[in-house]
Amino acid sequence: MTEKTSITSTLSSSPPGINSHYQVIRNKLAEKMAGEITLSDKPGEVLKKWRTSFDISQSDLASFLKISPSVISDYECGRRKSPGIFIISRIVDAILHIDMGRGGAKIHSYESMLREGFSADTIYVIHEYLSPISVREFTKLIMGEVVYNPGSEHIKPLYGYTIVDSLRAILQLSSNEFMKLYGLSSDRAMIFTGVSTGRSPLVAIRVTNLKPALIVIHGIRASQVDKIAAKIAEIEHIPLITTAMQTADLVRALQSHDINS
Repeated sequence: MTEKTSITSTLSSSPPGINSHYQVIRNKLAEKMAGEITLSDKPGEVLKKWRTSFDISQSDLASFLKISPSVISDYECGRRKSPGIFIISRIVDAILHIDMGRGGAKIHSYESMLREGFSADTIYVIHEYLSPISVREFTKLIMGEVVYNPGSEHIKPLYGYTIVDSLRAILQLSSNEFMKLYGLSSDRAMIFTGVSTGRSPLVAIRVTNLKPALIVIHGIRASQVDKIAAKIAEIEHIPLITTAMQTADLVRALQSHDINS
């Protein structure tokens, strides 16, 4: 039996009382989460990424599993030996159960990521980093100007980035398709090009369930960002920066992290 098969069989059961479509989504997401954690060189970091993506605290997860919060902390920080498939499946199952108890909004949000394809003629670049990068490093990499910076408790490591034409995204993408811009994780930088003030992309972020870990407005200075856009970033506790780098230089700078890591 392969490792992937083991993961799939371990996660094949779902709690009663959910419809078949929802169960398929949940099982696919569970397999994806468990597989990513199990096969990662740093499973603790990936486990933390998924837990925080679902807005679940260490104490809430530990309470559901009936273990000490220090156990979750030890796994995430690498102080405890990497958990095996059985323990990972229990943790993943707990995360999904907790979300279901809250209405399942996060699970539904990830549904669109499990489907393929975008609207025709949509311009976008989606990249997953080989190793995470901090918001501070990312900002320095693209010569960014800070518009809003939340408290440290709201700042997450970045596992990738998406570059999207702001106007095309708003006019051409359905709400489900917009969610696909998050790639494999919402812990990423969402970079909007072709903006004049930044208000429209921030409004789009405001009304979606998933939120990026960083919003980048490309092509204008920090002083030109609409006050409403900055206020939305503050309300959502999302770092907001701008960059005036030329697009080609921006892409090269973003790619350099993988080259140098």
